[in-house]
Amino acid sequence: MFVTVKAKSIAAAVLAFVLAIACCVGLNFEAVADVYNGGSARKLPVYGVDCGEEKKVALTFDAAWGADKTQGILDTLAEYDATGTFFLVGFWVDEYPDMVKKIDAAGCEIGNHSKNHLQMSKLSEEEIKTELNYVSGKVEELTGKRPAYFRPPYGDYNNRLVEVTESLGMQAVQWSVDSLDWKGLNAQEILSRVQKGLKNGSIILFHNNSEAIEQALPLVLAYLKNQGYTTVGLSELVLKDNYYIDNNGVQHAEPGR
Repeated sequence: MFVTVKAKSIAAAVLAFVLAIACCVGLNFEAVADVYNGGSARKLPVYGVDCGEEKKVALTFDAAWGADKTQGILDTLAEYDATGTFFLVGFWVDEYPDMVKKIDAAGCEIGNHSKNHLQMSKLSEEEIKTELNYVSGKVEELTGKRPAYFRPPYGDYNNRLVEVTESLGMQAVQWSVDSLDWKGLNAQEILSRVQKGLKNGSIILFHNNSEAIEQALPLVLAYLKNQGYTTVGLSELVLKDNYYIDNNGVQHAEPGR
C-alpha cells in the first residue's frame, strides 16, 4: 500500500510539473505590456488587437531566405488594394537591398526581424541591441525610415528582449493567426488556416518565400474582401499607448479612450 501511494504521489508531482511548464510556454503566445501572475511581471509582445466591430487585419510576411516570390506578393497586394508588413532579417537586407526599396516603394511597412535570426532570449542586452540596431540602421539607410516593430525569430522572447526592444523605440509584435505556409501547405490549406483563426484585429503570419504563398495570397485576399475585411499596416492596427492586455494576448484601449 505504501508503495502504491508513493507512486501515485510521484505521478501527481510529475503531472503538476508538466502542467506548470506548459503554462509557462503558453505565456509566449500572449501580448505587449506587463502581465502579472503570482506577483511577478512578464513583458509580452503584441499578438492581436481588439478592434470592436471594425473589420481590419494585418498581413505580415517574414523574410529570411530567398526573394524570388516577393515581387509577386507585392503585385498581388496592389491588385487587391491591400498592404502588408514585411519583417526583414539583416542578412536578407544585405543580399536584397533593391527588394527592400521595392517593398517600401509599394507602400508596405518594414519591420525588424533581427540580424542573424537567432534565439534571442539567450542573448545579452548588448548582443540584442547589436542585432536590432544593425537591421534598423540598414533599413533606414535604404528607405529613410526606421522600423517601428520587431518580431522575435521563432516566436522566442523573454523580458529582457521585450524591454530592450522598447528601449530602442520599437514594439515587439508576434501573430494571432499562423498560416503555417512554411510547412509546405498548399494554397487551399493555407486559406483554411487563415479562415479558421480570423478575427477583427488579427495579425496573420506568412513567409515571403514559402512554397505556395503566390497561389495562396490571392485566395486569402479575395476571402478577406468578400468578408468585408480591410488589410492595414501594423501602424494602423497596433495600439501604441493607453492600452492593456488580456489573458488571451489581445490589446484593448483603456476605458474612455
